[in-house]
Amino acid sequence: MSLSHAFGRSGLPRWLIERIWGLEHAFERARASGKAEDDTRLRIFFVLALFSLGFLTLAIGATRAALFSDARGGGALSALGASRADLVDRNGMLLAADLLHYGLYVDPREIWDVPETRRSLLRTLPNLEAERLDRALRGNRRIFVLGALTPEERNRVHELGLPGVSFEPEQRRVYPLGPSAAHIVGFSDAGGEGISGAEAAFNDDIRGAARAGTPVPLSIDLRVQGALEDELWKAVAEFTPKGAVGLVTDIQTGEILGMASWPAFDPNKPGKAGVYAQTNRAAATVYEMGSTFKTFTVATGLDTGVATPESTFDARTPFHLGYRIINDYHAARKILTLVEVFQHSSNIGTAKLAEAIGPQRMGGYFKALGLTTTAKVELIETARPLTPKVWDQDAIASVSFGHGINVTPLALARAYGAVLNGGTLIPLTIHKLEPGAKVTGPRVMSERTSLQMLSIMRANVAGKSGSGRSANIPGLSVGGKTGTGEKYDPAIRGYNHARQVSSFAAVFPTTGGPGTKRYFVLILLDEPHASANSAGYATGGWVAAPAAGRVIERIAPFLGVPRRADLGQAIPVEPASVEEMGEGQ
Repeated sequence: MSLSHAFGRSGLPRWLIERIWGLEHAFERARASGKAEDDTRLRIFFVLALFSLGFLTLAIGATRAALFSDARGGGALSALGASRADLVDRNGMLLAADLLHYGLYVDPREIWDVPETRRSLLRTLPNLEAERLDRALRGNRRIFVLGALTPEERNRVHELGLPGVSFEPEQRRVYPLGPSAAHIVGFSDAGGEGISGAEAAFNDDIRGAARAGTPVPLSIDLRVQGALEDELWKAVAEFTPKGAVGLVTDIQTGEILGMASWPAFDPNKPGKAGVYAQTNRAAATVYEMGSTFKTFTVATGLDTGVATPESTFDARTPFHLGYRIINDYHAARKILTLVEVFQHSSNIGTAKLAEAIGPQRMGGYFKALGLTTTAKVELIETARPLTPKVWDQDAIASVSFGHGINVTPLALARAYGAVLNGGTLIPLTIHKLEPGAKVTGPRVMSERTSLQMLSIMRANVAGKSGSGRSANIPGLSVGGKTGTGEKYDPAIRGYNHARQVSSFAAVFPTTGGPGTKRYFVLILLDEPHASANSAGYATGGWVAAPAAGRVIERIAPFLGVPRRADLGQAIPVEPASVEEMGEGQ
């Protein structure tokens, strides 16, 4: 078959085919004239022309790749490392990114000096396992021995000039902040699939954004996150709990601005942390939250019209309910107004209020507040609550002060948002919303009730008898509620007084109308121990409230909340003793 016929079927341009026809006719004329040397020269010239064309094409491609490749790796290698988009905080600060790394391979068939190769690799790469390298060196084929080499590490090995040692590019997800914000950011596996946190929640969105070349912004503010973690870690160091949680949310939008869980872990090395450290206690752990639930009971009493702030409850003696006797942690032994029930954190007064509300209405409000279902948020690890099987008189007496119901800190934060934002239940989110976004949800209580609760929570912090006064920050109008829930101990078939979940739920600022921009802060310590500074107590007022106050003081400037002259206490209160810093269970 002639050259022209072969190239004619290849779809080459007409001008090139005509040139090839011309060359073939020249070959024929050379053969016809009997001048073999002319035929040979023409063929050599033709081959040289083809090779020159090929080298020119390669040179153009190499130049283009060198000048216009991506800065992270270039060409095909860059595409390999870009299957997941960058994660950034709400201000564009980097949280996670795909960077080009390398895998190290060894082919023993090409190695000249095995002992020298072994020594050089182990000396240059401290993370390389000697046993794994030895197996590779004894083999008879090329084998992978170590992954995730940085470009600097690859260059150091490459400069050794070791025969039989080679590299292949590989994708590597990098978390530049290490343990900071680890539980909300999460991590992905070696195959590029999200495993936890935002990496799992937005897995498809992150892949889609990678193709578009845009980052995925999360709701958190790294400035808020840093202050929250710093104060939570300080509280952990002082009170040595087994676990701890910190949360900051925007109660008007549901955006989570900060989320911390202790112990923390490094998402760059998740396998070294273990399941306990990887667990996001804000989302995946349920607690009996103690007296923080009194906020919901008091709000329900106000919203149903069963009580007013001036309603009174006799707390002079324990409350007998069937076979149960309900006591106060620090008995006031007097008749309390509803506001005083909240400030003294009276179990007796709260249980009597719940009895007046009734099981049906009480259960309905708790359901409407989202306390009986999984917290609505994108995180896949969010746990379901443990709730009473039957909402009877006995159940609501316990639930009214945070016993007999276990919820996640996220569920608590969402319910508090509804109480404090004007009365609507909105979902929480870890995705940044557009500025000015209006988030709607079902109305669960009136704006009047919401404003009353803001005033009552403010009095609990601003007043001398409030259990949350150690969270008071002058000029920032902080409100809050302490909580200390004793943990059920199967060994004794009852609640263990030595094992507590101590927390403080705060809101700021409490001034302004229902639409005022407000923020919720939660600090929770699981089984804290008293310190020299806590007067022998490990309750929420002593271990969690001070940390919440410090967080609020640090983050207020970032959130645009100015200090102003303190407006004073919203409702008159009376002095209290040191013991009243503890609270009902």
